[in-house]
Amino acid sequence: MQLPDMMTIAALRAAYAAGATPLAVIEEVIARRDALTDRAVFISETPAESLRAEAKRLAERGPEGLPLYGIPFAVKDNIDVAGLLTTAACPAFGTSPARDATTVARLRAAGAIVIGKTNLDQFATGLNGTRSPFGAPRCVFDADYVSGGSSSGSAVAVASGLCAFSLGSDTAGSGRVPAMFNNLVGLKPSPGLVPNTGCVPACRSVDVITVFAGTVDEAAEVRRLIEGLDPADPFSREAQPVALPARPRIGVLTAAEREFYGNAEVAAAYDAACARAEALGATLVPFDYAPFRKAAALLYDGPWVAERLAAVEDFLATNADDFEPTVRKIIEGAKGRSAVEAFRGRYRLNELRQQVAPTWEAVDMLLLPTSPTRATVAEMLADPIRRNSQFGLYTNFANLLGYAAIAVPAGFGASGLPVGVQLVGPAFSDEALVPFAGAMHAAAACGMGRDRTAPVPAPAEPRLPEGWCTLAVVGAHLSGMPLNRELTGPGGRCLGTARTAPGYRLYALAGTVPAKPGMVLDPAFAGPGLALELWALSPAAFGAFVAAIPAPLGVGKVTLDDGRQVTGFLCEGHALAGAEEITGFGGWRAYCAAKAG
Repeated sequence: MQLPDMMTIAALRAAYAAGATPLAVIEEVIARRDALTDRAVFISETPAESLRAEAKRLAERGPEGLPLYGIPFAVKDNIDVAGLLTTAACPAFGTSPARDATTVARLRAAGAIVIGKTNLDQFATGLNGTRSPFGAPRCVFDADYVSGGSSSGSAVAVASGLCAFSLGSDTAGSGRVPAMFNNLVGLKPSPGLVPNTGCVPACRSVDVITVFAGTVDEAAEVRRLIEGLDPADPFSREAQPVALPARPRIGVLTAAEREFYGNAEVAAAYDAACARAEALGATLVPFDYAPFRKAAALLYDGPWVAERLAAVEDFLATNADDFEPTVRKIIEGAKGRSAVEAFRGRYRLNELRQQVAPTWEAVDMLLLPTSPTRATVAEMLADPIRRNSQFGLYTNFANLLGYAAIAVPAGFGASGLPVGVQLVGPAFSDEALVPFAGAMHAAAACGMGRDRTAPVPAPAEPRLPEGWCTLAVVGAHLSGMPLNRELTGPGGRCLGTARTAPGYRLYALAGTVPAKPGMVLDPAFAGPGLALELWALSPAAFGAFVAAIPAPLGVGKVTLDDGRQVTGFLCEGHALAGAEEITGFGGWRAYCAAKAG
């Protein structure tokens, strides 16, 4: 069957809608997998006959109730898949799990098909993809270059068109750096949002299972299916969604903190991405990266490296010679770390958390390079620790501080190699990051995976957390107006502009500070409607906001020109005495502009 070079979820759904069967899709997967020249991508493959049997079972079952019906995916080989070995890229460590990891089980329950286990930097210790006895997967654009790690095979499998998405993991940036090097989206959830049950730990307290995909929307769809509390994971947490405005304030690096290790291509791409963000409506706010950089250094220079030893201490005691040399050096470096050092490291992290807090008062998200530079395989092998450390300059802090992040493609340099940036948001801003990250990818117009010309669809409409309330605002709470902070402060999200149905009049109220309008319904009036904005708030924020509205304003049902009824600002009739009717301006913003001019 004919499928596009990039095997996206959308393309596969279109194929199924046109009459394709899961078996036909799997035959294409098998053919592509067999033809793959980079034999280091997989550590173990789901046997062809097992894939065919699963495809036939799905066809008999049918697609109803299976959101990922017949969608092939790959799994990093530190995440359990029943029936396939879990080696963490160390053959002597290999085990045969009796059950799937929670994430894999949830995806299989949704109809997805595992095509194999992918290569990684051994025990997920590295950001480059060369630290494995199974070989080093290569960048899909130039085999001389590293693929990024530790989720090397997972990224290359998607970028090569073998599957629609894959699972990776991220402790220091392993779910994001390979995304940049292979022109993919790398979605890193907030720590605890996605359970790690069935994943071999690297640093158990900060590990995160991640998603590689062609687009932000598809990565987010997968994340929604695998997230959710799992009592078997002691670090699993109930989500407390955080909203972000549609026109966010985005923190960007100051000149003093822009380190690219001489890579002019990545530096230029970061500048271009900042300009792109501004063109999409963001306000760029330079911020001090220094405390974030200091937090990032704790992951390897501080006591957290002892967590890597804790994960494999017994195995290291009996099988030290089975470790890849650089990985062994890093993990053995944790020997002798004391409990005192661990507490001091925790104290230092909390100090830095306090230092970065003012940044989050000034910005809604950060825009950072995914990796400041690249390296060839030869360069990495010649200088493995220093060059690997360079890759993590802008990624290492995110999990230690509990943030969400999405890495997106940002174009190509003259070398023909891809570049990427990441958006980093507060804990549980996972859903709120999706729209702007998707817009950034679409605006970069650089395709996905190895297909540089693949169309990247515009991002889908933002999804609101369950139970959120919509509010229509017409005056001083509009974007950029004096009271807008009362919506953005508690995490309100702008849903866009709209108009009222005919019949509404607008008045400039006398004696209000700041100046406010009053809107009233006049059923006998046949006006053209008034411009307004729609905002969404959490139930708690909505209740607090409404309780604080001063008389003569209040809220009631407002009818929009498309027939919808939403809660919005209305004014008591007695307050119109002495007020100036400004209905003819069409809205408060136009009136204010005319008055200022």
